[in-house]
Amino acid sequence: MKISEKIKTVLVLAISAIFASNVEAQETKEVKNYDQGFRLGVGINGGVPTNNDVYDWSLGADVRGQYDLTKRYSLLLTTGFTNLFNYKDAQDLTNTKDLGFIPVKAGFKAFVWNDEFYVLGEVGGGIAVTNGHKQDTYLWSPGIGYAGKDIDVSLRYEGYTEYDTNQIALRIAYGFKL
Repeated sequence: MKISEKIKTVLVLAISAIFASNVEAQETKEVKNYDQGFRLGVGINGGVPTNNDVYDWSLGADVRGQYDLTKRYSLLLTTGFTNLFNYKDAQDLTNTKDLGFIPVKAGFKAFVWNDEFYVLGEVGGGIAVTNGHKQDTYLWSPGIGYAGKDIDVSLRYEGYTEYDTNQIALRIAYGFKL
């Protein structure tokens, strides 16, 4: 019996050696350390309010700070000025006047394709500053976009809790590393 156990052991070792000789080492890709850092973007945006009974269009400018956590994920902080225009106000003084507000938003950006196309989400508040409007609002805005080395183009939906409308807006920005 001891001889058959030794034969089995030798057989197992021989078969293992045959398979081990056919196994190739996997190539390891060199992992490049991504430099975390800050970017700043200055943009203009125009939009179409979803309730055109109240506002006709919007125009704004913003400054967005971006901190790159990794090559694909970034934290955002955005502020600026947005004005919701009401042309109907010129004919009928009972309509709502133009509304200008300062958005203050924090968010997250995730690159999902080719390190250029992304999705983002922001939440924050809007501070009314024109035409006697005193109602501030909470706002949230999901979006999609494209970011090259210097140019950032995005389309977003921006929802307000207090302004009788929401908007779909296009943002075009110039960005640079700090």
